[in-house]
Amino acid sequence: EVFGDSVPITTTPLNIHRILDHVCTVAASGFAKGVTIDRRFDPSLPPVMGHRDALVQVFLNLLKNAAEASPDQAAEIIITTRYETGLSMTEGLGRSRTRLPIVVSIQDNGAGIPDDVLPHLFDPFITTKSYGTGLGLALVAKTVADHAGMIDVESKPRRTIFRVRLPSEPSASTDDRGA
Repeated sequence: EVFGDSVPITTTPLNIHRILDHVCTVAASGFAKGVTIDRRFDPSLPPVMGHRDALVQVFLNLLKNAAEASPDQAAEIIITTRYETGLSMTEGLGRSRTRLPIVVSIQDNGAGIPDDVLPHLFDPFITTKSYGTGLGLALVAKTVADHAGMIDVESKPRRTIFRVRLPSEPSASTDDRGA
């Protein structure tokens, strides 16, 4: 039912670092206890256009997957934010392009994602976990798309990176990137 839901979400300008700090606090007190979480934030980012609770859910899911993929010893997750010009997306024919300058990367040092699973990773019911439902990353992809954003993944042993690209507040320009 969630995948067929086409009700537009209500977005407001948000500080992505506050969301990520909250997610890191929740993770460190629960599922990522004992995992080193290295935050490499660009302090000059403009506000992102988003729905707070939905973005918290997206990044909690990605962080939980990263923590579960990380080795038992020396587990490390790196969360990076940056401003990247040049990428935009069109949602449909005749619609304007949406710039996606806000990039949030979540990198783990786990075993990596098998090559045969990688092309289907965001499809419903695809999982590499014996106990998983295969809905987590599909919901993440849908939520990111609902934000007019994109998600991609790059994976090899000891380095899997999920990148979430989101639009900034419309009034934010490339010359005025206040936090």
